[in-house]
Amino acid sequence: MKRPQTLPVPVINLFFAIGVLSAVAFRALIIVQHVRPALFRSVWYGGLFGYIIFFAYRYAITRKRRQAIGRFRLIEKIQGNACLSDEDREVAVYLLSSLVKSRENLNYLIIFLLSILAVAMDLFLVSSGR
Repeated sequence: MKRPQTLPVPVINLFFAIGVLSAVAFRALIIVQHVRPALFRSVWYGGLFGYIIFFAYRYAITRKRRQAIGRFRLIEKIQGNACLSDEDREVAVYLLSSLVKSRENLNYLIIFLLSILAVAMDLFLVSSGR
């Protein structure tokens, strides 16, 4: 069986940047609708296409992790207190490394903060009559 490998850090960072830029685009719509309404659709499509790319990547990563767990029966082996082979350990290291290298938690934090900022900006713009 082919053992999974983590992606190079530049690839991980590229998809992280695509996800963050898409999150920024969707939150910027709040401002764009008040300041430059003509740009609304362009910003929306930019965010949408970015999210399509980003979430397809995230789906592939999650699928790869789940398949590795299933193919190597890691849950059953650990629950059964079975000895792990060298190959099993390499797959476990892949899974743990993949989680450690992931920018997923930072992406969630940025989306959370941008969402709060977008709501605050919208409330400000609406209250100021823009």
